[in-house]
Amino acid sequence: MIKEGVFLGKRYEILGRIGSGGMADVYKGKDHKLNRYVAIKVLKSDYRTDKVFIQKFLSEAQAAAGLMHPNVVNVYDVGQDRGLYYMVMELVEGITLKDYIEKKGKLSAKETISISIQMVTGLQAAHNQHIIHRDIKPQNIIISKEGKVKVTDFGIARATTSTQTISTSVMGSVHYTSPEQARGGVVDQKSDIYSVGITMYEMVTGHVPFDGDSTVSVALKHLQEEIKSPAEEVPDIPYSLECIIMKCTQKNPERRYHDCESLLLDLKRSLVDPDGDFVVTGGAAAASAGNSDRTVVMSTEELSELQKRSHLNDDDDYDEDEDSDYDEEEDGDDYDEDEDDRRERVNRSRSRGRGRNDVNPDTRKVMRILMIVAGVVIALLVIFLVANAFGAFSTPGLATKQEEEQVDVPDLRGMTVEEANDYLKENRDTYPVGIRQNGTMPSSEYKEGQIMSQDPTPGEKVDANTTIYVVVSSGEEPKTVNVPNVVGEKEADAERMIRDANLTVAKDSDYSSEYEAGTVMSCSPDQGTEVEEGSTVKIVVSLGQEQVEVPNLKNQTADDAAGALSSRGLNGNPSYEYSDSVAEGYVISQDPSAGSHVNPGTTVSYVVSRGPENVTVPNVIGADSESAEEDLLAAGLKPVYAGYETSSRPADQVCRLSYDPGTSVAPGTTVRYWISSGPETGGSGGSGNTGDGGSGSDSDNTGGSDGENTGSGSQQE
Repeated sequence: MIKEGVFLGKRYEILGRIGSGGMADVYKGKDHKLNRYVAIKVLKSDYRTDKVFIQKFLSEAQAAAGLMHPNVVNVYDVGQDRGLYYMVMELVEGITLKDYIEKKGKLSAKETISISIQMVTGLQAAHNQHIIHRDIKPQNIIISKEGKVKVTDFGIARATTSTQTISTSVMGSVHYTSPEQARGGVVDQKSDIYSVGITMYEMVTGHVPFDGDSTVSVALKHLQEEIKSPAEEVPDIPYSLECIIMKCTQKNPERRYHDCESLLLDLKRSLVDPDGDFVVTGGAAAASAGNSDRTVVMSTEELSELQKRSHLNDDDDYDEDEDSDYDEEEDGDDYDEDEDDRRERVNRSRSRGRGRNDVNPDTRKVMRILMIVAGVVIALLVIFLVANAFGAFSTPGLATKQEEEQVDVPDLRGMTVEEANDYLKENRDTYPVGIRQNGTMPSSEYKEGQIMSQDPTPGEKVDANTTIYVVVSSGEEPKTVNVPNVVGEKEADAERMIRDANLTVAKDSDYSSEYEAGTVMSCSPDQGTEVEEGSTVKIVVSLGQEQVEVPNLKNQTADDAAGALSSRGLNGNPSYEYSDSVAEGYVISQDPSAGSHVNPGTTVSYVVSRGPENVTVPNVIGADSESAEEDLLAAGLKPVYAGYETSSRPADQVCRLSYDPGTSVAPGTTVRYWISSGPETGGSGGSGNTGDGGSGSDSDNTGGSDGENTGSGSQQE
């Protein structure tokens, strides 16, 4: 059983098991690519190394893949993953027809017809694609919650163009199998119609018509016993539905509906004319009833026993020639008599069950005539038997010769089935026997397709018209080898080991945190599995730990860069630098570069801008204007002349700046400067102070001197 959460094909998630069959388990799953729920059929582990079952499983997918119809469970995909063979189908939420019948006991006529119409419509779609289902039964019919009926499980379906007779590997459920299918004869769409009839019988009565202690006993009843009319058990069943069921379940395929289209027409007509007499059916005899819930596959021994036993009991009904299973001329008279008997018995049953006799007058007249004819025939037969007993119609020695006539069994070994048939036809007088294939087996003595054994054996004395059952060679039994243990080996070494074991190699690759790159991480079939020489072993080579792509961090903010790295499983290592071209707070550069592929958890370094770097205002106090501007420009600043002002500084020297010297400012900052006009002068000694408070004493002295000089001068004037 597959655990929930497992992915198949990296696409389909297992959600839980919803059913199990003989060869496969069915799970509910989710298709994450198309975002829909699906049903996933997975081949059971017991059959994953069996090429026959694998081929049967794949054949089911191939048979159903071309069918897209509302009344067929559609197949979407088929694949293989880690040794698991799976098929993805439409998920139908509902109940099987088998469960529905068990729940209700039996169904009404109207409900039976409605379900049958949808079932046959889906089956018709398969037949139109030349596909025979071979296993129609209530377990393979699903009724959805919306009331839609769908046919599913084409596990043993075969194309109608196939000429091979049936083998033990393609036996359907024995309770629903047709007589020709049980006999190992050629199966066509009329075999499916027989199974449809059995299914309808079970719907109206609540049980199958035949049951027994073994598969062989049930199959023999299908071969030898007539199905009793459902009207004997369900008196109020509409006459048309009864006739439809009886026609579907005739032993002779030629007496059944020839195709689903004609069956559908009668089913639809039965809805509007339930008691109409528009269907002609074959005879029916009493049979035991029963039930079955599972598909039964007959063993080789059981099928062989069935074929031999059926041969001993059906010489009057079946022709042993491979080209035809029935003798139409011999059965013609019996058919008419069976039809009359059946109608008379059914009418009696209806009369008892419904309390009235509603036989059509024309039918009653025909029945009287046929009864008179039958009486005459019986009388003539009695006269013939009595006369023959006294030797009136016999030739001396003729009866003894017929009783004692036996022939030698020819040696058919080494011939193909076709060659053997031609040989027997050419030598019919010498070897008046028939031939039928009874399976295949490997052989080292006979080539593929040649008869390798027969029963009865060559030279044995048998009655004329005996059937010889032959087994055909499937060729030499292939040699088997065990898949070598290549997990953990280097790719080249693993390939060599597989080829040395006479196997072929198929390769795939995937990421792995457990296996280093170039190492085999898994193989299919699993190591140690016994397979045929020449089989393909698929290995998956590790690509190492899955890497992630480094995102582009440039021109992102520091926070955005950290988030981008974290979302991909990477670590960040920021550093900071001044930049004249990148705004503050944005990434300038990174290492590794964008687009690189690295392991998860790798650290990516990146540089974040602090913006432009600041400069220091130089001390140009005391310098002349030209020198001051040169120094400011050299520092990356923009000098602007602001005018003269009085100062203790000598005239024409920078006496003041808009920023104190040593201040850190951004490059390109405007710095204004003032030029000293010298100390402020006054008219008397008391007015000689300048604007530069630091040089007041100098002003006083200068003022006094100047005042005296000035006053002296004035007096002189």
